[in-house]
Amino acid sequence: MPEPEQQEISFQHRRIKNPKLRRGIFLIPAAFTSANLLCGYYAIVASLVGAPDDFNRAAKAIGLAILFDSLDGRVARMTGTNTEFGVQFDSLADVVSFGVAPAILAYAWGIRSVTAMDLEALHQLGLFAWVCCLFFLICCAWRLARFNVKGMAPGGSKYFVGMPTPAAAGVIAAVVHALHRAGPLQDWRWSVAWLLMAAALGGLMVSTIRYYSFKDLPWSRKQPAFLILFLILIGAVIWAFSEVVLVLLACTYAVAGVLLHLVRFIRQRMVSRTA
Repeated sequence: MPEPEQQEISFQHRRIKNPKLRRGIFLIPAAFTSANLLCGYYAIVASLVGAPDDFNRAAKAIGLAILFDSLDGRVARMTGTNTEFGVQFDSLADVVSFGVAPAILAYAWGIRSVTAMDLEALHQLGLFAWVCCLFFLICCAWRLARFNVKGMAPGGSKYFVGMPTPAAAGVIAAVVHALHRAGPLQDWRWSVAWLLMAAALGGLMVSTIRYYSFKDLPWSRKQPAFLILFLILIGAVIWAFSEVVLVLLACTYAVAGVLLHLVRFIRQRMVSRTA
């Protein structure tokens, strides 16, 4: 006679085999992906409006898009509803939310309020911003296409090859959110630095630098109570001090991948010299 756990697994398998129920389950990850796309679209519109509060709303919308993007794939795997259509739909939504939206936000927030320049210099700054933000967008699409073809880093799902697109978009959104009280940039020198940062994030996305994916963490296993309390405390700190905490988390993740890559490179060079 089958064990109770085997009976439960068999029952769940038969239940998911029901065509009507499977159509209903497919809607769950698609709904999260659609919410991701909605947030990206809202961020674009808010950036185009261009009021100081609208820039902050655009940054928050990109942050929500990151949350929804992290949930759709996880929900699809948990419910056994991951399909090729879902993968492509998710990638297209990511191009909007983590490519187009942060590129437009970076462009508008970086140069719209710069006025202490003559018309020719301001025009050149606009062209420079256009190129940097376009580069960020192209790198985002390139990164997503490469991931769809090659997947994770060799050896498992522990690392991404190149900076993930949500993380790159998160850096832009976090910086805008942290500095939204001061308003958009008004000094052209800060604008140049900001645009160079956006281009650097694009370069990190298409690089071969490995970034930790957090996919090997046992989220579905039973965890000790103190870990739950710790996560609640982290969430409370982020909620209360989001302007500081989010930008620290986003920038730390971006820099950590580069530093670890340099450490591995130096270690390999030292090993090759001693060999």
